[in-house]
Amino acid sequence: MGDDREQRWVVLGRVSGLFGVRGWVKVFSDTAPRENILDYRSWYLKRRGEWRPYRLLEGRRQGKGIVARLEGCGDREQAAELVGADIAVRREQLPAAADGEYYWTDLQGLRVVNLGGIDFGRVDHLFETGANDVMVVKGERRRLIPFIDGVIDGVDLEEGVIRVDWDQDF
Repeated sequence: MGDDREQRWVVLGRVSGLFGVRGWVKVFSDTAPRENILDYRSWYLKRRGEWRPYRLLEGRRQGKGIVARLEGCGDREQAAELVGADIAVRREQLPAAADGEYYWTDLQGLRVVNLGGIDFGRVDHLFETGANDVMVVKGERRRLIPFIDGVIDGVDLEEGVIRVDWDQDF
């Protein structure tokens, strides 16, 4: 049950510091472009192991980063309590992915099987290299598999499987 509950949340960034004295916080955003995190007005911050709702009142780009003001956070002291907290939204808050595109959160945990039927394990996480995204697959050993056309043969979210054209010795 805990796993299903945890998957309702999609972490988009974290509170990385304080900005000014009026309760504003600096935000590290994992969205691309980074200011897309401001499109969501209902944020959930993980504090003391628990997700708590916060309403985004305003936010903007500040230099290379993002700053935001949250409801109930009117001074520097209140803002300081939020530093380090993950920022998430509910999965259903995200817009539908375009055809043939996937949210990383939907791929994590899927089984990865090559065209010969060999099960490589499950997607642990993904990361960007600049050139393409890479899946970290953990099974009998760890594999790094590029998430690109020509390698990804198909993704079946219903079945929970990603089929790859990838040699078992790689």
